[in-house]
Amino acid sequence: MSRDGRYGDDTPDARQGGMFSDPYAGHYDTAGRYIPPASPQRDEYGQHRLGGGRQSDDDPTNVLQFEEGVFDGPPPQQDVPPQQAAPLEDEPRRARHDDEYVGGYSYAHRREDDHYAAAGYDEPDYDEPGVFDRTETIAAIPADDDADAEWWDDDDDRAAPAAVGATAVQQAETTASAKRRRRGKVVGSLAAVLLLIVVVGGGYFAYDRFVGPGLPPDFAGPAGPVAIVQVHPGETASEISSEVADKGVTASAGAFYNAAVQNAGMNAVHPGFYAIPTNISGIDAVSAFVAPESRVGALVISEGRQLHDIRDVNTGAVRKGIYTLIAEASCYDDAGVPQCLTYDELAAAGANTDLDALGVPVWARDAVAQVPNRERQLEGLIAAGSWDFDPSAEPAEVLRTLVTGSAARYDETGIAAAAPTVGLTPYEMLVAASLVEREAMPDDFARVARVILNRLEIDQMLQFDSTVNYALDETELATTDADRARVTPWNTYASVGLPATPISSPSIGALQAVENPEPGEWTYFVTIDDQGTTLFADTYEEHLVNTQLALESGILDSGR
Repeated sequence: MSRDGRYGDDTPDARQGGMFSDPYAGHYDTAGRYIPPASPQRDEYGQHRLGGGRQSDDDPTNVLQFEEGVFDGPPPQQDVPPQQAAPLEDEPRRARHDDEYVGGYSYAHRREDDHYAAAGYDEPDYDEPGVFDRTETIAAIPADDDADAEWWDDDDDRAAPAAVGATAVQQAETTASAKRRRRGKVVGSLAAVLLLIVVVGGGYFAYDRFVGPGLPPDFAGPAGPVAIVQVHPGETASEISSEVADKGVTASAGAFYNAAVQNAGMNAVHPGFYAIPTNISGIDAVSAFVAPESRVGALVISEGRQLHDIRDVNTGAVRKGIYTLIAEASCYDDAGVPQCLTYDELAAAGANTDLDALGVPVWARDAVAQVPNRERQLEGLIAAGSWDFDPSAEPAEVLRTLVTGSAARYDETGIAAAAPTVGLTPYEMLVAASLVEREAMPDDFARVARVILNRLEIDQMLQFDSTVNYALDETELATTDADRARVTPWNTYASVGLPATPISSPSIGALQAVENPEPGEWTYFVTIDDQGTTLFADTYEEHLVNTQLALESGILDSGR
C-alpha cells in the first residue's frame, strides 16, 4: 500500500510508490509493458523530489530504515479499490489500530493467504479475521500448511517474508517496562501525597504549638515580685518549665517550654539559682534566665579562706572571709530594691548552739560543742570549692546548705576510715589539714603533714606562725615575740597539741595529705624564700642552718 492509501502491484519488480521502492527505477505496467524511469524532478533548491509532491520514504526525514526484503508492501487487491472494500460479515466493528491502512487492512492480516486471492483461490478462513492486538507479534500467528509453502516456493523461488514486529521476549520486556513506569508513577504520587501530609501536618503542629490558638496559657505582665528558681543538676527542660510555673513566673509550664526551645541561650544555663520576675510571658522569662545578672547565690571559696575577714599586715589589704563572700553572693534586685543577707546576720546564725540545725556532721559535734568562741565554731566546716545556695533563704538555712554539702565532700575522702590509722579523730584530721593548707605549698603537703604527726606523737609544740596570726585576724609569714607569747586557744607557741578549731577551710588535697602522710622522721621545716621553697630537717641543728637561709633572704622580717 502506498503512503497515500492506494494499493499497487505487489511484485518485486513493480512496486508503485511503496514505502521502500526506488522512485527512479523503471517498471512494468499491468499489461506487461516496460515503463522507463522518469526524469527526477528537482525543487527550487536543486533537491530531487517525487512526482505528485510526495516525499520519498528513504528521505533522511524518514526514521524507519529497514533492510531490503523485511517488508514487501501491502497485498495486491486490484479488483477491489480500498474505498469499496467492505468488512467481513463476522468481523466486529472496532476502532482502527495505528498499524492499519485506510480501508481496514492491517499488518496483522498480511500473510501468505493474500497470495491465494491474487491467484484466484478462495481465502482460507481464520479464527479471528482482522483482529490484532498491538501486544501480539506476527511471529505468534500459526504457520500455514505445507500446501501453502509449496505454492510459495513455485512463485519465483523467493524467500518467505520475515516477521515484522517485536519478539515474544522483547514484547514481554516492553510490557514489564510499562508496568514499572506505571508503578513508579503510582509510588511517586503516593510519596508526594505523603510528603504533603507531613509538611502540612507539621506546619499546623508548629502553628498550633507556637502561634496558633492551641498555645498554653501565658502572662502578659506587668512583672511581679522576683522569685528564686533553682535548676538542679540533670534536670530536663520539662522539669525546669514546671519549676518556673510553680514559682508563678509564667502562667504555665508550656509557655516557658515553648519559648525555651527557641532560644539557643538556654543551652548555656547551668545548675544553680536564678532571680526571675513573676507574672511575665514565657519569652520574657527565658530572656531573664539567659541574662548573666539573673544567676544568684553562686559562691566560690578559695583554699585557706577563713570565716571572718583578715588584714594583711604588710599591705593593709583585707582578705574577705567566708561570711562576707556569702553576703555578697546573696544579693539580687527585686523591682529596684536590693535584697541581701548581711555579714552580721550570717555570723550570728553561725554562732547558733543548735549544731544539728547548722548541719554539723556527727563526727564533729562533740568537738564543736567545746569551741571557746561560738563565732568561730563553724571554722573549717565549710569546704573550699564552688557552691550554690538560695539567697532568699534564712541565714541559718544558707549555712546549713554549705555545711552539709562540705561534710559530704569530706566523707568522700574517707576521713572517718583513715582516722584510726592516723591516730586522730576525724575532726582533729580536719584541724591538721587546715594547718597544712596555711603552712605549705601543695607539693609539700604530705611532708608537712608528717611533721605535724611526728610532733604530736612526742608531745612537741607545733609552733606554727599561722596559728598565732589566726587569733589576731591578721596574716603575716613572720610573727613577733610578743604575738607568739600571747596565749590563745589557737596559738601553738603557747600550748602543746592542735588548735581548738581549724584555722581555715582546707582543700581536699590537704586533707588527703593528712590521711596519707609521706613517711619520714622530719620534725622541723622552714620556708626560706617568697617562692615558697621549704626545707625539712630531722634535728634542731639542721633546722637552725635552714632558718639562717630564711633570715638572709628577708622572708622572716616582720611588718609589725
